[in-house]
Amino acid sequence: MLYAIISEDVENSLPLRMTVRAAHLDRLQQLKDEGRLILAGPCPAVDSNDPGEAGFTGSLIVAEFDSLEAAQAWADIDPYIDAGVYRQVTVKPFKKVLP
Repeated sequence: MLYAIISEDVENSLPLRMTVRAAHLDRLQQLKDEGRLILAGPCPAVDSNDPGEAGFTGSLIVAEFDSLEAAQAWADIDPYIDAGVYRQVTVKPFKKVLP
């Protein structure tokens, strides 16, 4: 089943994000290599693909896991959590309809 992992950043998270970005992306690459990643990316703080110093307000990941518990466990050990980037992470079942 698919799950949406919706993360909200703390204020001024960009410097924190940069400290562990590589480790965060490595975990996403592993999901992609396993064929389980549907989409992933950050939410820019301003209306731009490159928000610069404005940074990001959170992230969205949609991926396949065996259960809600497995998705939550994966989300709970994200490097962004340990670095203090995320103030809240919500994991929900997700049903893809389109495309």
